[in-house]
Amino acid sequence: MNRFIILGLLIVAILATRPVSAVEVERVTSPGGIEAWLVRDASIPITALEFSFRDAGGASDPKGLAGLSNMASSLLDEGAGDLDSQAFQGRLEDHAIHLGFGAGLETMRGSLKTLNRHRDEAVRLLRLALTRPRFDDDAVARIRQQIKVGLIKSETDPNSRAGRIWRRVMFANHPNGRPLSGTLKTLGALKSDDLRKFAASRLTKDTLVVGAVGDISAADLATLLDDVFGGLPQSAAKSTRGSTGNNTSIPIATPRAHGDVFVSEMDIPQSVVLFGQPGLQRNDPDYYAAYVMNYILGGGGFASRLYAEVREKRGLVYSVYSYLNPMKKGPLISGGLATRNGQVAEALSLVRAEWAKMRTDGVTGDELKRARQFLNGAFPLRLSSTSAIARILVGMQYDKLGIDYLDRRAAFIDRVDRADIARVAKRLLDPDNLTVVIVGQPGPIKPTAKTPDIDG
Repeated sequence: MNRFIILGLLIVAILATRPVSAVEVERVTSPGGIEAWLVRDASIPITALEFSFRDAGGASDPKGLAGLSNMASSLLDEGAGDLDSQAFQGRLEDHAIHLGFGAGLETMRGSLKTLNRHRDEAVRLLRLALTRPRFDDDAVARIRQQIKVGLIKSETDPNSRAGRIWRRVMFANHPNGRPLSGTLKTLGALKSDDLRKFAASRLTKDTLVVGAVGDISAADLATLLDDVFGGLPQSAAKSTRGSTGNNTSIPIATPRAHGDVFVSEMDIPQSVVLFGQPGLQRNDPDYYAAYVMNYILGGGGFASRLYAEVREKRGLVYSVYSYLNPMKKGPLISGGLATRNGQVAEALSLVRAEWAKMRTDGVTGDELKRARQFLNGAFPLRLSSTSAIARILVGMQYDKLGIDYLDRRAAFIDRVDRADIARVAKRLLDPDNLTVVIVGQPGPIKPTAKTPDIDG
């Protein structure tokens, strides 16, 4: 057996001695009706808060204003209330408070971590950032320039370019295909008023999901929830939803699945390759079968089939992988690799062969046993910090997994059998219709479709 697999199983055996069920999740509702899920941990005097706003990510950015959610999230802690950017950041630093925001495709998220002796100040600063962000002209100009510089630099980064082309290819004109950071053109079009409308219309209580972990009682958390989030609008007004507000009417995308190959020429010795096709949502009955199948196919690192065939046996790549992306508006099963230009064709041929083998033959009993053992045994490693647990609590609520999910998760994995994997493999994996994006100079491989413009 591969030495990496043996090492991984030894680690899992150790981790498996820590029961996930020991984590007790409590539902807390504030007097103002704001709900959070709490895991109490009195071992250290810290409070960690993670939260997200549904339908406030990049897919909800209005046409022509791509990058709005990303830019707004970058500016929420750049001054709020009576504190300009320097003063606000100074208060965070003086009290060792971690506060951050970020935008994904479907959500805008935030995090707070503080020593309990500074919790009152942390709550005050977070409340100001969410309810009274300043969006001062100098801060807006500085953050806009930082993002623009990043976009310009990304043009010479094959991984970044491949990712942007991949989203546009898979989703075409659907909002999921818009660049999360925007383009030079759309960033130039963003005004301070657009950012203010974002805060007023997307940061609302009806889209809020909160997870909390630390040395805090349910009663204290209930008070904190109202202190921080109580001043947010209950929901966005209809007049603002149509401009830069929430867009909950985004249709579910139909990702490309025609077997096209897109090539973006770049003078580099090693091509970056992304591949994939439509996947399945988190609430799909086949999700856990797909989860276990993908671990065996390409999600298990050293233990996966793709790694064994493409890297270990032939040395074509340093890494090769696949993963599930169960987005609500356009789920995918995807993967990637990087290899010397002259080896791209061989590496892709092997990927398609493994895609086909999984579809035709399924998995062995031994593969399934080891996958179950690892996926259940390694899960406690994800509970390694207060912030990590709080993020999981947010994810559990966002995906409607139930407050007892941590107790039930292992059973979902253990119930997956070979027949389940055979069924889901035939449903998801189609090597003839695998969409491929290549950035580099991939030798004899020729594009079968025109690469879309990602800068417009």
